[in-house]
Amino acid sequence: MKIKALTRSTSSYQAPGSDVAHHPRNLDPAIHPFERAREYTRALNATKLDRMFAAPFVAQLGRGHVDGVYTLAKDPNALDRFASGSGDGVLKVWDLPSQDEVWQTQAHDNLVKGMCWTQDQKLLSCGSDKTTKLYDPYNSTPGSAPTATWLGQNSFTGITRHRTDTTFAVSSSVISLYDLSRPSSTPTQTLAWPTSIDTITCLSLNQTETSILASCATDRSLVLYDLRTASPLHRSVLTLASNAISWNPMEAFNLALANEDHNIYLFDMRNLSRALNVLKDHVSAVMDVEFSPTGEELVSASYDRSIRLWKRNEGHSRDVYHTKRMQRVFSSCWTPDNKYILSGSDDGNIRLWRSNASARSGVKSARQRQKLEYDVALRERYKHMPEVKRIARHRHVPKQVKKAGEIKREELGGIKRREENERKHGKKGVKRRSDREKMVLATEQ
Repeated sequence: MKIKALTRSTSSYQAPGSDVAHHPRNLDPAIHPFERAREYTRALNATKLDRMFAAPFVAQLGRGHVDGVYTLAKDPNALDRFASGSGDGVLKVWDLPSQDEVWQTQAHDNLVKGMCWTQDQKLLSCGSDKTTKLYDPYNSTPGSAPTATWLGQNSFTGITRHRTDTTFAVSSSVISLYDLSRPSSTPTQTLAWPTSIDTITCLSLNQTETSILASCATDRSLVLYDLRTASPLHRSVLTLASNAISWNPMEAFNLALANEDHNIYLFDMRNLSRALNVLKDHVSAVMDVEFSPTGEELVSASYDRSIRLWKRNEGHSRDVYHTKRMQRVFSSCWTPDNKYILSGSDDGNIRLWRSNASARSGVKSARQRQKLEYDVALRERYKHMPEVKRIARHRHVPKQVKKAGEIKREELGGIKRREENERKHGKKGVKRRSDREKMVLATEQ
């Protein structure tokens, strides 16, 4: 009698170079009734470990500044260099790997109000002493004189550069455009809204749609300009003034505003009558905001002595960073590799933070990477479970921030109850306006 059996060699189900037999696994759910329970326990443990190992603060750079750090600028052509400007007019260039300064100069007599790097790695700065200066930190010694100087009629409040041209714009009561190739000359263009005489507080050129420029002023307005026609396009008046503008690097038509009313507003420049999203968690004025290089997240610096990280499509921050000695934070930015965050505060220090609090740099083995990826997948799968959500969301914040947050929630709750009562018992047909529409008071074309 002949008997035929299904057989296969041992080497076909062994790992190369190993003598350990790998037994095939039956994935039938009926055979594994406790699989979800085991996965939930692993997800809970992974969430706890993620919070236990959260250590966002990396280092304080060098000896900082003597005065407060009010502006930061990263070199678009280098991962390791960025510049900072302080309240006493000093500019410093820092090296991130060594965490120390490599160049400095006394640039202005007073506050440094804005900085940006040019395409050929030169540093532009403007100050409240009515001057804009150009330096070459890579090819000059510390304390060297500027290579070019532009004089203005009023104190400058901000500066931004064109991505490809030799054009840069500075703001005061108007926006003046200068050419880098023509130092000490008069502006090539002057932009302003016809009926506005207020000081422009911040401005930013779009780095993708390079002819679009946005500005905010003390009259609470957001104005868009087109450099091709040298004319303003649109003006929106908000409830309170804005302190900073940031364009989304991946979606050229979206921008974020850091507002005095403790919120960050995301706008689509094609429809400025309402906000795309409102990011609420700060308990004091937001002084600076910037999109991450991926365009998916933002970092904000606030007067409440904290830094918050946000996801673009969510309304509340995913993390909050603070230290005991950190004072009012006036500037923050991402590093170009999306892994770290820099912040400059009123105490003169520049701090380096991880963008993911529990992440660690360094080489990881394949097994470590696999375990980390598995933990991330588990946390994402079970993030809706009450215990996992509670642990992942909980953050310790300074006492004054916690107390101010409680008072703010109480006040906002009272306002909402009053509006709801007015809507219920008032005239028929009164529509409820969302927070995305209420803060835009007027629009002009």
